[in-house]
Amino acid sequence: MTLLITVVAAVVCTVLWYRNAPHDKFRFSDLCFMYWGASLMWLVDAVAEYFGMGMEFFRPSFRDMLNDTFLGISAVALGLVVWIFRLLVTDPKHIFKKEL
Repeated sequence: MTLLITVVAAVVCTVLWYRNAPHDKFRFSDLCFMYWGASLMWLVDAVAEYFGMGMEFFRPSFRDMLNDTFLGISAVALGLVVWIFRLLVTDPKHIFKKEL
C-alpha cells in the first residue's frame, strides 16, 4: 500500500508539474522528486521482501495492509509539509516581503 499511495501521489504531482512546467513557480518539481524517490524506495523494499517471503508476500494480513496504508499516508503528508515549508521560505508570490 505504501508503494501504491506514493506512486499515485507522484503521478498527481507530475501532472501538476507538467501543466505548470514553463514557470513552476510553486516548485511542483520538488514534490515530484520526493514522491518518485519514495516510490523507488518502496519498490526496492517490495522486491527485497518478495525475495524473502516468496508467494506469501501477496497474501498480507489486514493489520499489515492497515499499517502500510497509514505509513503511505504519513509519507505523503510529510512530503507536503516539507514542500509547504520550502514554499513559505522561498515565498514565490512575495507575500511575506510585502507584509514585512
